[in-house]
Amino acid sequence: MPHFLIRPIEPRDNAAVASVIRAVMPEFGADGPGFAIHDAEVDDMHTAYTHARSAYFVVERDGRVIGGGGIAPLEGGDMDVCELRKMYFLPEARGIGAGGEMMLRCLDAARHFGFARCYLETLTGMDAAQTLYRRHGFTTLPEQMGGTGHFSCDRFYLREL
Repeated sequence: MPHFLIRPIEPRDNAAVASVIRAVMPEFGADGPGFAIHDAEVDDMHTAYTHARSAYFVVERDGRVIGGGGIAPLEGGDMDVCELRKMYFLPEARGIGAGGEMMLRCLDAARHFGFARCYLETLTGMDAAQTLYRRHGFTTLPEQMGGTGHFSCDRFYLREL
Protein backbone atom coordinates (compact mmCIF):
# COMPACT_ATOMS: atom_id res chain seq x y z
CA MET A 1 0.00 0.00 0.00
CA PRO A 2 1.50 3.36 -0.99
CA HIS A 3 2.24 5.86 1.74
CA PHE A 4 0.44 8.64 -0.07
CA LEU A 5 -3.12 9.34 -1.19
CA ILE A 6 -4.28 10.60 -4.59
CA ARG A 7 -7.67 12.28 -4.46
CA PRO A 8 -9.70 14.89 -6.38
CA ILE A 9 -8.81 18.48 -5.59
CA GLU A 10 -10.99 20.31 -3.08
CA PRO A 11 -11.36 24.09 -2.57
CA ARG A 12 -9.20 23.88 0.57
CA ASP A 13 -6.29 22.64 -1.59
CA ASN A 14 -5.99 25.77 -3.75
CA ALA A 15 -3.24 27.51 -1.76
CA ALA A 16 -1.22 24.31 -1.33
CA VAL A 17 -1.40 23.42 -5.03
CA ALA A 18 -0.41 26.97 -6.05
CA SER A 19 2.51 26.73 -3.63
CA VAL A 20 3.66 23.42 -5.15
CA ILE A 21 3.51 24.86 -8.68
CA ARG A 22 5.35 28.03 -7.64
CA ALA A 23 8.05 26.00 -5.86
CA VAL A 24 8.66 23.35 -8.52
CA MET A 25 8.60 25.34 -11.75
CA PRO A 26 11.47 27.71 -10.84
CA GLU A 27 13.51 24.66 -9.78
CA PHE A 28 13.58 23.76 -13.48
CA GLY A 29 13.93 27.30 -14.84
CA ALA A 30 10.25 27.43 -15.81
CA ASP A 31 9.33 30.71 -14.17
CA GLY A 32 9.64 33.18 -17.04
CA PRO A 33 7.10 34.23 -19.66
CA GLY A 34 5.30 31.46 -21.53
CA PHE A 35 5.16 28.97 -18.67
CA ALA A 36 2.16 27.57 -16.76
CA ILE A 37 3.29 29.24 -13.52
CA HIS A 38 1.68 32.44 -14.87
CA ASP A 39 -1.68 30.88 -15.78
CA ALA A 40 -4.61 32.57 -14.05
CA GLU A 41 -5.93 29.20 -12.88
CA VAL A 42 -2.95 28.55 -10.59
CA ASP A 43 -4.60 30.39 -7.69
CA ASP A 44 -7.95 28.58 -8.01
CA MET A 45 -7.25 25.16 -9.44
CA HIS A 46 -10.39 23.67 -7.92
CA THR A 47 -12.68 25.99 -9.89
CA ALA A 48 -10.59 25.68 -13.06
CA TYR A 49 -11.07 21.92 -13.11
CA THR A 50 -14.82 21.89 -12.45
CA HIS A 51 -15.38 22.52 -16.17
CA ALA A 52 -16.65 19.76 -18.46
CA ARG A 53 -14.22 16.93 -19.20
CA SER A 54 -11.69 18.24 -16.69
CA ALA A 55 -10.25 16.77 -13.50
CA TYR A 56 -7.42 17.64 -11.14
CA PHE A 57 -5.99 15.41 -8.44
CA VAL A 58 -3.66 16.04 -5.53
CA VAL A 59 -1.08 13.82 -3.88
CA GLU A 60 -1.40 13.99 -0.13
CA ARG A 61 1.03 12.59 2.42
CA ASP A 62 0.56 12.91 6.17
CA GLY A 63 -2.27 15.38 5.55
CA ARG A 64 -0.13 17.67 3.36
CA VAL A 65 -0.47 18.27 -0.40
CA ILE A 66 2.86 17.44 -2.02
CA GLY A 67 1.90 17.30 -5.69
CA GLY A 68 -0.84 17.35 -8.26
CA GLY A 69 -1.83 16.74 -11.84
CA GLY A 70 -4.85 16.95 -14.07
CA ILE A 71 -6.41 16.70 -17.48
CA ALA A 72 -8.60 19.05 -19.49
CA PRO A 73 -9.53 19.52 -23.14
CA LEU A 74 -6.57 20.82 -25.17
CA GLU A 75 -7.07 24.54 -25.81
CA GLY A 76 -7.34 25.10 -29.55
CA GLY A 77 -7.10 21.36 -30.23
CA ASP A 78 -9.33 18.64 -31.58
CA MET A 79 -12.27 17.59 -29.40
CA ASP A 80 -10.79 14.13 -28.91
CA VAL A 81 -7.52 15.45 -27.44
CA CYS A 82 -6.97 16.26 -23.79
CA GLU A 83 -3.91 17.78 -22.19
CA LEU A 84 -2.09 16.44 -19.16
CA ARG A 85 -1.74 19.64 -17.16
CA LYS A 86 0.17 21.02 -14.24
CA MET A 87 1.63 17.76 -12.99
CA TYR A 88 4.22 18.85 -10.44
CA PHE A 89 5.64 17.21 -7.34
CA LEU A 90 7.66 18.53 -4.43
CA PRO A 91 10.97 16.70 -3.86
CA GLU A 92 9.44 14.54 -1.11
CA ALA A 93 6.86 13.25 -3.60
CA ARG A 94 9.48 12.10 -6.09
CA GLY A 95 10.74 8.54 -6.23
CA ILE A 96 7.87 7.11 -4.16
CA GLY A 97 5.63 6.04 -7.06
CA ALA A 98 3.35 9.07 -6.92
CA GLY A 99 4.14 10.13 -10.50
CA GLY A 100 3.17 6.77 -11.95
CA GLU A 101 0.01 6.56 -9.88
CA MET A 102 -0.95 10.13 -10.81
CA MET A 103 -0.37 9.34 -14.48
CA LEU A 104 -2.68 6.32 -14.29
CA ARG A 105 -5.35 8.33 -12.49
CA CYS A 106 -5.23 11.11 -15.09
CA LEU A 107 -5.27 8.74 -18.06
CA ASP A 108 -8.22 6.84 -16.57
CA ALA A 109 -10.08 10.15 -16.17
CA ALA A 110 -9.26 11.07 -19.78
CA ARG A 111 -10.70 7.79 -21.04
CA HIS A 112 -13.77 8.25 -18.84
CA PHE A 113 -14.34 11.68 -20.45
CA GLY A 114 -14.13 10.11 -23.92
CA PHE A 115 -10.80 11.47 -25.09
CA ALA A 116 -8.88 9.44 -27.69
CA ARG A 117 -5.45 11.08 -27.25
CA CYS A 118 -3.54 12.83 -24.47
CA TYR A 119 -1.04 15.62 -25.18
CA LEU A 120 1.49 17.27 -22.90
CA GLU A 121 4.15 19.93 -22.97
CA THR A 122 7.31 20.02 -20.91
CA LEU A 123 10.80 21.43 -20.84
CA THR A 124 14.34 20.35 -21.49
CA GLY A 125 15.84 19.45 -18.13
CA MET A 126 12.74 17.83 -16.73
CA ASP A 127 14.37 14.48 -17.43
CA ALA A 128 12.65 12.36 -14.78
CA ALA A 129 9.26 13.61 -15.96
CA GLN A 130 10.08 12.77 -19.57
CA THR A 131 11.17 9.28 -18.54
CA LEU A 132 7.81 8.86 -16.79
CA TYR A 133 5.93 10.05 -19.88
CA ARG A 134 7.76 7.63 -22.19
CA ARG A 135 7.27 4.76 -19.70
CA HIS A 136 3.53 5.41 -19.89
CA GLY A 137 3.37 5.30 -23.69
CA PHE A 138 3.86 8.92 -24.69
CA THR A 139 5.88 9.56 -27.84
CA THR A 140 7.62 12.77 -28.83
CA LEU A 141 6.12 15.24 -31.28
CA PRO A 142 8.18 17.60 -33.42
CA GLU A 143 6.03 20.61 -32.58
CA GLN A 144 3.39 22.00 -30.28
CA MET A 145 -0.31 21.15 -30.62
CA GLY A 146 -3.24 23.40 -29.81
CA GLY A 147 -2.96 26.85 -28.31
CA THR A 148 -1.90 26.50 -24.69
CA GLY A 149 -0.01 29.80 -24.61
CA HIS A 150 3.01 28.05 -23.11
CA PHE A 151 5.40 29.22 -25.79
CA SER A 152 8.48 28.57 -23.66
CA CYS A 153 7.93 24.80 -23.48
CA ASP A 154 10.19 22.95 -25.90
CA ARG A 155 9.24 19.27 -25.55
CA PHE A 156 5.91 17.86 -26.74
CA TYR A 157 4.38 14.40 -26.28
CA LEU A 158 1.25 12.54 -27.37
CA ARG A 159 -0.31 9.24 -26.34
CA GLU A 160 -3.20 7.28 -27.79
CA LEU A 161 -5.74 6.32 -25.16
